[in-house]
Amino acid sequence: MRPLKKVLIANRGEIAVRVIRTCRELGIGTVAVYSELDRDALHVRLADEAFALGGQTAAESYLNTEAILRAIELSGADAVHPGYGFFSENTDFARAITSRGVTFIGPPPEAIEVMGDKISSRLAAEAAGVSGVPGRSEVLTSADEVVAFGNEVGWPVAIKAAYGGGGRGMKVVSRPEEATEALESAQRESLASFGRSECYVERYLTWPRHIEMQIMADTHGNVVWLGERDCSAQRRHQKLVEESPAPNFPDEVRRRMGEAAVRVSRACGYVNAGTVEFLYQDGEFYFLEMNTRLQVEHPVTELVTGLDLVEWQIRVASGESLGFTQDTIRHDGHAIEVRINAEDPAGGRFSPSPGTITTLRAPAGPGVRLDAGYETGDTVSQYYDNLIAKLIVWGPDRERARRRLLRAIEETRLEGVASTLPADTIILNDPHFVEGTHSTRWVEESLDFSSVVSPALSAPSESDLVRRDVTAEVNGRRVAVAVWLPESGATGPASAPKRRNHHASIASSGSGTVAAPMQGTIVKVSVTEGASVAVGDTIVVLEAMKMENALVAERAGTVKSIAVTAGDSVNAGDVVAVIE
Repeated sequence: MRPLKKVLIANRGEIAVRVIRTCRELGIGTVAVYSELDRDALHVRLADEAFALGGQTAAESYLNTEAILRAIELSGADAVHPGYGFFSENTDFARAITSRGVTFIGPPPEAIEVMGDKISSRLAAEAAGVSGVPGRSEVLTSADEVVAFGNEVGWPVAIKAAYGGGGRGMKVVSRPEEATEALESAQRESLASFGRSECYVERYLTWPRHIEMQIMADTHGNVVWLGERDCSAQRRHQKLVEESPAPNFPDEVRRRMGEAAVRVSRACGYVNAGTVEFLYQDGEFYFLEMNTRLQVEHPVTELVTGLDLVEWQIRVASGESLGFTQDTIRHDGHAIEVRINAEDPAGGRFSPSPGTITTLRAPAGPGVRLDAGYETGDTVSQYYDNLIAKLIVWGPDRERARRRLLRAIEETRLEGVASTLPADTIILNDPHFVEGTHSTRWVEESLDFSSVVSPALSAPSESDLVRRDVTAEVNGRRVAVAVWLPESGATGPASAPKRRNHHASIASSGSGTVAAPMQGTIVKVSVTEGASVAVGDTIVVLEAMKMENALVAERAGTVKSIAVTAGDSVNAGDVVAVIE
């Protein structure tokens, strides 16, 4: 057994804060890493030490292996926790850590290699006797393969990122004509989020529930399942509400699913915390994928089992055996979590909403927990995931937990950015959720968000800061430091890059002016000047907060002008094209 002394968290936001807190309770030192935009982020403020990675985008910072390895060396960290997203399921990153004699708080690289790749995980599950959703267990090389598969098994089909999760890089294709654009978009999102662009295709079930099984395994051969989570309330194939235990879920199916999850875990020599995901429909379940990391929704399992999963990740990585067995695990009550994302759900659009949080007041009371990565005054950047916080409650039964969560949402005050909280209220009050009869397609196909009104928002502040290189004395030692100040208070030449200046005005319905609805980066221009377009045709594709958004023509006509090119950054209201 090797007790850990200092853990570097190779992540940001809420999960970095979560890991730091458990490490502090265990008496373990913490090291944060940060991009230029995160230099004063909450996880940086809470950690014992912090090291700059440089860059703004994920690729320049949190996906920069060399910069992270340099931070490990400088800090003397003897372990790395990858969190979720970024490098958490990257075999090369895990090997780069372990090859230096540093503990990786997660599964061995070999298990990530099998299960982190969703294609090989399908094959491993089949070898363990666990059937998956029908699909092609090969990397897609062209849209023709998507079309051929759809024609064979029926439409719609789902294109999915082979090296990711969380709905990033997943596109549903309803007919052959959509295949090319969907595959290109899925590959771009996958590359931006996980550093790999490989995708595969599988059948898209008509009305499934998304149910996943939390497992924990140690290095002494013990593997247990800790219970299931129902994650069926989704939009854009990303989860909004999660709960445990799953409602209307037979105990016999629960047991079979748990045993299947253990078989899949053993098949790849898994160690540490992991989640085996299934789709459940008409009494049958199908293996979907295995996430070789901690899940965003792990707190609901913690609340019903009384276990700190991050603590057990650390203990297992230190060589300890599990302090519990399958027979001693107990489940008490019901827990529900809602993700508080910086998105505007008005009209069911769920548009990214980066900006500065002017007010964040947490709820309180019995059975209420808020895991946040931000505080009042912090800025939610367009360059990263839009998860602000998670609100989790526990109750003695599902209905008490549901009502407690609604009360906690009412107490929560979040201003400066739009959030998913109004949508969460609609979800929790809908009869299908109350009765536990909802599906992964229910939010987008059945719920009415027309009553949700977009709030007045503050403008993002990250572009208002400029860098100043100054000298200072620290404990009597002269050092050169970089200071970031508001542009209005700075003097001298600014070194912060300016965004391209566009004439701004939000296009009204049916307008020939196509404008950006939020801050983001243009990743594709789909038309040329002089081209004829119809209503609904894609003009440009805008990426914001790791999600791609197609900006479409609201009127038919001819493209008079295009004001952007791929790679341009735009603000909300910037005109990207004019149609006449």
